[in-house]
Amino acid sequence: MAEDITQNTKNEEAQPNEVQDPGFEDLVGTSQAAGGDENRIELLLDLNLAVTVELGKTTMMIKDILALGRGSIIEFDKLVSEPVDILVNGRKMAEGEVVIVDKHFGIRVTSLVDASLRLKGLKK
Repeated sequence: MAEDITQNTKNEEAQPNEVQDPGFEDLVGTSQAAGGDENRIELLLDLNLAVTVELGKTTMMIKDILALGRGSIIEFDKLVSEPVDILVNGRKMAEGEVVIVDKHFGIRVTSLVDASLRLKGLKK
């Protein structure tokens, strides 16, 4: 029986295995033929992202925070004329200015962060 196993091993070594192409379609060609980038971006259009507008920052002692009450004023590090930061999922994407729209606050986007800087943080 040991001789049979040895014989089979020798026969397998003598005959090289043929490798065949599995015949899968080219993924790049398929996506371009089906509409390209438009179809891929449609998958992301209904995702919810957290958008935050940062008016400014400050640090306070706990005793000062506990003393806050109605009418208290907190001073931030930004001036009134400075643009506010617009963050998407915690990353700065744009700057803007505060506006009033039908008795509601709004933000007018004044500048976008360079696309290369926005994508740089995603590669981590």
